[in-house]
Amino acid sequence: MSILGNILWLLFGGFIIALEYVISGLLMCITIIGIPFGVQSFKLAAFALWPFGKTTRSVEPGTGCLSTVLNILWIFLGGILIALSHLFWGAFLCITIVGIPFGKQHFKMVSLALTPFGREIIDKN
Repeated sequence: MSILGNILWLLFGGFIIALEYVISGLLMCITIIGIPFGVQSFKLAAFALWPFGKTTRSVEPGTGCLSTVLNILWIFLGGILIALSHLFWGAFLCITIVGIPFGKQHFKMVSLALTPFGREIIDKN
């Protein structure tokens, strides 16, 4: 079921979302300061390509307070807008019965889009 969901996801907008994350990641990686943010954007792009069958979890707190500081910067530099757009598309897709699985995937992406540092993407199995 997750393979079919991922294929339909790609056809109905997932590829465009992932492409937006890749472009923004490339733009962020132009500067040395933006490289950590670009890497997180690439992580979001990978998750946006194949969201069915995947979930996120917090990593062990081995990075200290650096991930907290970077998450705060991420929120102010556009993370809140990304999270709100996923929230909007999730609510919009859940209006129809056919779009509910895709809306749930957008809701799953909200938390990662809001605070990507200190989180990893894993398989649900």
